[in-house]
Amino acid sequence: MAAPDGQIPRRHVPIPGESRWDGIGPLCILFLVLLGISAIHTAQLASPGSQWRGQLIWFCAGAGLYVACARLDYHFLRRHAHWIYAGGVGLLLLVWTPLGIGRYGAVRWIRLLGFQLQPAEVAKFTTLVMLSALLASARIESLRESRAALLRILALFSLPWLLIFLQPDLGSALILPPVLLALLFLSGLSGRFFLLLFALAVAFLALLTWDIYRYRNFLDENGLRPDQHGGLYQGHSLLPLKDYQRNRILGFIAPAVVDPRGTGISWNLRQSLIAVGSGGLAGKGATNSSQAQLGYLPRSVATNDFLFSVLAEERGLLGSLCGLSLLTTLIINDLRIAAAARDRFGRHLAAGIAIFLLMHVAVNMGMTLGLMPITGVPLPFLSYGGSFLVVCCVLQGVVQSIYHRRRNLC
Repeated sequence: MAAPDGQIPRRHVPIPGESRWDGIGPLCILFLVLLGISAIHTAQLASPGSQWRGQLIWFCAGAGLYVACARLDYHFLRRHAHWIYAGGVGLLLLVWTPLGIGRYGAVRWIRLLGFQLQPAEVAKFTTLVMLSALLASARIESLRESRAALLRILALFSLPWLLIFLQPDLGSALILPPVLLALLFLSGLSGRFFLLLFALAVAFLALLTWDIYRYRNFLDENGLRPDQHGGLYQGHSLLPLKDYQRNRILGFIAPAVVDPRGTGISWNLRQSLIAVGSGGLAGKGATNSSQAQLGYLPRSVATNDFLFSVLAEERGLLGSLCGLSLLTTLIINDLRIAAAARDRFGRHLAAGIAIFLLMHVAVNMGMTLGLMPITGVPLPFLSYGGSFLVVCCVLQGVVQSIYHRRRNLC
């Protein structure tokens, strides 16, 4: 029988023949990281890059944190959720200090203790912990009865979300809302809330469409290309979007109109589609791929945001399905552990982590296949990136802790 929410049973009694540790998650993580390091290495064969070594080092650090989080009782996170949340917000604020590092018109990194850290990746985790702790103790029923709790949850959610959006980091900002909605749904919130939210989403999409239409007319009236105006339009819009973000949306909606030669804002997408399509069933092989090694798919994105394209070209449909199957197995395993969690906090936390991974996979693969605008979202455990890889390891370590203390051990 499950322990009351928030209470810790005095002793664990394992079911005969059942392991107290989950082996599916660690195996999936190991194979994904090895597959990712291999693809990163082969993508840089024609250049003196050593990102694969850096990825290996970061994975070793992440593996250590995974073990530490797995052995730590996850209720520690609930007891200190406010401090964890404050730490994530504090890191986000540091990007506007001299520690902040700007790249490509955005300030998303900080230099801390000799390392470059992306605070948004840490803030995703700290926000998830805070939301799970609040929903574990809040009484969520009808929309009217839950109003005070919802206002508090939305306020605490909005602060890190807004700080991430203003960096600007649209990709990371897109990940958090679905996680919040999934947690609210899991809490049993009234369906009227989701209907209201759907209406607001439709209204926002209409406003965004109108804004993109005005932006396109602004370019035509002034005889400008999307990459020429230097952000002149964004001061005339009600939406807090950067013009390069509007360019990405235009490149997704009408690439032949805004970039007929395919040499501008739609270049990365076109080269990604060529890489995916040319891989065939079994791929070209590690030394015969062309898009990343010859630089058609820019090396600045080939090893991170577009690593799936490299994987598809080198290993074909079979290799792509292998990576996708591992990610799918990991997500389903997280949901399985969420269902077996001993309390609401563990259930919300594990489910939120599963949705976190699912959104990264969906958005990344969607943009590399031309199904979504390019937003710069990495692929879990595959894409190059130290901050994101370490955070993913920490998240899965927390899931392991939840499994170790699941209710069928009580």
